[in-house]
Amino acid sequence: MDPECSQLLPALCAALADPGQPVADDTCLEKLLDWFKTVTEAGSSLVLLEDSPCLVELLFQAPKAQGLSPGVLSFSLRLAGVLAAQEDCFQYLQQGQVLPGLFGEAGPLGGAAWTAPTVRSGWIQGLRTLAQHPSALRFLDDFGALDAIFSLQGDSSLFVASAAGQLLVHVLDLCMRGPAGAQPGLQARDWPACAQRIVGHIEESLCATAAPRVTQALNVLSTTFGHCHSPWVQVLWVRLSPRVACLLERDPVPAAHSLVDLLLSVARCPVLSADAGLWETLEQTLGHLSPTQAGPLALGVLKLQDCPQTLRTQAFDILLQPLACVLKATAEAPGPPGLPAEPACNSAVVDALLSSRSACVGLLCQTLAHLELLLQTPQRPSPWPQGTLLGATVTVLQFCRGSAVPTSDMGSRLCTTLAGCVRVQRAALDFLGALSRGAGPRELVTQAFAVLLDYLTSPDSSPTVLRKAFQATLRWLLSSPQPPGCCDLEPHTQRFLGELLPVLQKRLCSPCWEVRDSGLEFLAQVTQSWAGQAGFRHALLASEVPELAEQLLQDPESYVRASAVTAVGLLSGRGLHAARSSPEHPGGPQSLLLDLLHVLSTDSEGFPRRAVMQVFTEWLRDGHAEVAEDTEHFVARVLQAASQDLDWEVRAQGLELARVFLAQTLGQPSPDCPYAVAPPAAVPPCRLAQALLVLCRVRLFEFAFRALFDCDRAVAQKSCDLLLFLRDKAAPYHGPQGAGSSPDVASVEATLQRWRAGEQGQPLGPLEPEAAVAVLRAMDLEGLRGALAESSDHVERSPQSLLQDMLATAGILGDNEADCY
Repeated sequence: MDPECSQLLPALCAALADPGQPVADDTCLEKLLDWFKTVTEAGSSLVLLEDSPCLVELLFQAPKAQGLSPGVLSFSLRLAGVLAAQEDCFQYLQQGQVLPGLFGEAGPLGGAAWTAPTVRSGWIQGLRTLAQHPSALRFLDDFGALDAIFSLQGDSSLFVASAAGQLLVHVLDLCMRGPAGAQPGLQARDWPACAQRIVGHIEESLCATAAPRVTQALNVLSTTFGHCHSPWVQVLWVRLSPRVACLLERDPVPAAHSLVDLLLSVARCPVLSADAGLWETLEQTLGHLSPTQAGPLALGVLKLQDCPQTLRTQAFDILLQPLACVLKATAEAPGPPGLPAEPACNSAVVDALLSSRSACVGLLCQTLAHLELLLQTPQRPSPWPQGTLLGATVTVLQFCRGSAVPTSDMGSRLCTTLAGCVRVQRAALDFLGALSRGAGPRELVTQAFAVLLDYLTSPDSSPTVLRKAFQATLRWLLSSPQPPGCCDLEPHTQRFLGELLPVLQKRLCSPCWEVRDSGLEFLAQVTQSWAGQAGFRHALLASEVPELAEQLLQDPESYVRASAVTAVGLLSGRGLHAARSSPEHPGGPQSLLLDLLHVLSTDSEGFPRRAVMQVFTEWLRDGHAEVAEDTEHFVARVLQAASQDLDWEVRAQGLELARVFLAQTLGQPSPDCPYAVAPPAAVPPCRLAQALLVLCRVRLFEFAFRALFDCDRAVAQKSCDLLLFLRDKAAPYHGPQGAGSSPDVASVEATLQRWRAGEQGQPLGPLEPEAAVAVLRAMDLEGLRGALAESSDHVERSPQSLLQDMLATAGILGDNEADCY
């Protein structure tokens, strides 16, 4: 600790211990605690206390002070834990009765302050930090701390209750770190007394009739097996597994969610994964839980690496049963192949689907989500019933639309239950999109496209459902097979596209802005992938979609205008823009460039302007035809508009456009090009001089210099990187009069000084390459980049400044002595 902080610490400790003093906020106390952690990690806590006895006085007085802020008391408890984590300091504090006064019954444990969750949380965190050595274990046992921790497991504050359970796991692990934990043959009755008390408490809780107590025990065990992988956990599981299995005999099974978490945690534990009894317990549990409860366990079992095949089959059958019931409700045949043969025999699944709307919706959504997750994992069952799952998902969507044809009473009830259910529609559309990665029978693929078109067409589809339908449609379109050796679309896909584009036209005219936005996003994504397909180009240009997209540049909603900018930018870049041959649009596609410049200069919202800058950057990078006609004029206009924009992201994107232009002008690859195998050759002097003249004409130097002093650090950093790159490339330049010339840069530097001071109104004026390069060389860009890399409060973030601020809050320092940041 530096001398300045040592001088300030006594006054701060006195202020913290005084209930009458204004208290610093929790943020300052957290920063103060972090500083003490740093100090103790770097040296001895005992030396710190000997050099700063005021800390001991604070810890001694804090639990006795009447009316002390709960935040300060919690801070004192946690600080004591940080200091006592070192055993010699622990002994010092215990001998002085500091620790019993804080954590024993004489402390806040039995006082009025205990009603504050902050104090209870600080008590637990303090114990958790100090419990690092054998002396701490004896302290916990001697002062009755374990009983308090047991009680706090049921605390009204979820944070406190969770922390209490985690503390028990930590204490149990600490008990078993010695020789006892390393002996697999040692029985639990021979464990240390503290560990036996914890295990006994868990056993009692597992046998309790109250579900909350069972939940607490299961959560502690889940954390234990998830974090502790020593041999002693095998002994623990052997002792407690019969108690866990007994839970399955209750009706209903208590704390089913926590039981699932425990069993999966045990199955993932490397010490226990070879236990045959564990697989039997998992099999029994899958059979005893309700369909909704068994779903997460089945998914977890299927993700396990060394799971027996019989158990995997049982788990997969459980996941598939709800969809099997849905298919059975619309099928004449006994049951589709690939799913359980007799789903109707599982009365629990049928009851869950038919008991209530909420139960049916919850089970179907969970099933669809679990199958989607399973589809993406390496542990996906093989063979995967792709066709049957595709048919079942289409059937679910038909039930929600009311277009399914039920063949049983269950089917009729499902029609009523699922009609218009947005939750199930969203989950089914997500899974349907995920199924596009696999092949399927032509008939079922046709049904999938038909149901997607039905949802996109229906006026009853909500905006969120339409968005999901567009996303699923895109995934199916992009996964459609192409004829061998052909650059065109498959005939089936081409027919579907012909039906889809009129629907897209209708959605782009929707009165709901979310629908228009989803349609534009779909248009942009499909154009990005299919712009080279002749069939797509022909169908799109024959429709009104490009023209409607351009009209949405004037949409009243800014999100839609931004999506329209992105879409029409892609269309124009791929030669798919709307024809502008009328007298109102004499300039052809050039008019779109003017329209986007108008958006950049006049739109009141930031999203459309950002989208324009991104489109312009892509146009410049890809050599868009209209940009290439007069690139200098284009870049100059865009940089001028970007420099005046109030949105920092627009200015930052302007720097990205400037970087692209700079690389093209100098004939160098992009500096972040991952394919550059060797550094590029230096630019020839004559070409470099011409390039610098071009950069001056488009006022790129002025734009970058202005951005260098931007009030947003991200913009200034990007500008600094750009100028450093430019300075390196301009290193060989010496001007037309040779290396001895000295251009007059005084006026330029004076303007830059005013910009640095915040006076951004004055333009830089005409700039010659010699002056620009001279200013670049005179600047300490490396130093500026280092300064920009530091956080904004790096000066005021010092411990001394923190102590001064806290003392100023207490009125002990004058205002002029504190850094109030």
